[in-house]
Amino acid sequence: MMNFSLSMLLQPFAHVGLVSQYALLIAFIFLGISILCGAWRLLRGPSLEDRILALDTLYINAIAVIILLGLVFATRVYFEIALVVAMLGFIGTVVLAKFLTIGDITK
Repeated sequence: MMNFSLSMLLQPFAHVGLVSQYALLIAFIFLGISILCGAWRLLRGPSLEDRILALDTLYINAIAVIILLGLVFATRVYFEIALVVAMLGFIGTVVLAKFLTIGDITK
């Protein structure tokens, strides 16, 4: 059986300070909880509007996770990926809202 310790969990964060390691770990935990809540609302939402808002929230949470991964791995590529996800999320939300109000996205 493998022994589990907090130092093993924080090992990928070794290049940042101790306080930053704990802050990143706590941020990942809270974002995970937020993603689970958003996914629950997306699957069980009582109306289509609730599901669209849950999808938009999941886009924002995905952007936050990608930015945190950029901090963990100390590379700028993740920030560019987060920018692309933000643009796609905005476009998707606008298209879904237009489809919901008008019924057609080409008008």
